[in-house]
Amino acid sequence: MSLTTELVDWNHEQKCRKAVAALEKNGFTALYCASGKEAFDYIVAEAAEAQSVGFGGSMSVADLRVAERLREEGKELLIHGAPGLSLEERVAIMRRQLTCDLFLTGTNALTLSGWLVNVDATGNRVGSMLFGPGKVIVVAGRNKLVDGGATEAIARVKEWASPPNARRLSYKTPCATTGFCSDCNAPDRICRITTVIDRRPRLTDLRVLVVNEELGL
Repeated sequence: MSLTTELVDWNHEQKCRKAVAALEKNGFTALYCASGKEAFDYIVAEAAEAQSVGFGGSMSVADLRVAERLREEGKELLIHGAPGLSLEERVAIMRRQLTCDLFLTGTNALTLSGWLVNVDATGNRVGSMLFGPGKVIVVAGRNKLVDGGATEAIARVKEWASPPNARRLSYKTPCATTGFCSDCNAPDRICRITTVIDRRPRLTDLRVLVVNEELGL
């Protein structure tokens, strides 16, 4: 590891740990993970008693490749983005995610003050984050950290997450072509529901893994 890489990682670690401290102050269970492997191991351990595991369509979780391991362990995986599903099948899976044993997702932005900020198209992901599943684990790579409040966090989503996600999902939106948000009214617009979770929901076991790696968009 070069000195530059070491110093960059150290700097990111301080920001990750600050976010973890803020999350804990806000009532969340939060954990600093030095690597994606640490996050992977934590999720596998926490999934030991779960029979059904829902996935919120997070690229951060996909980057960890945890689904493959959980499938090998015989878990029922609720993945609404699996290929070949009809709309009705996808919606049925989304509804089952609301009451699964363990729900795994990412977050579009995490402020250093410990707020989870997300922008959804349908609301199934944030719905499952707020209430329903037996346990929720949110994976946040260091690239999701924002020094500021909800305004700065939403700006991060619109600038860095929504355009590539719209392109990834082959939606017909201006940002999927230009790479820039134009606050469109396209039928395929994915920025429809904005949520700020500034404290742990009262009846939800919501845990946040802050990972010192670039994960997701």
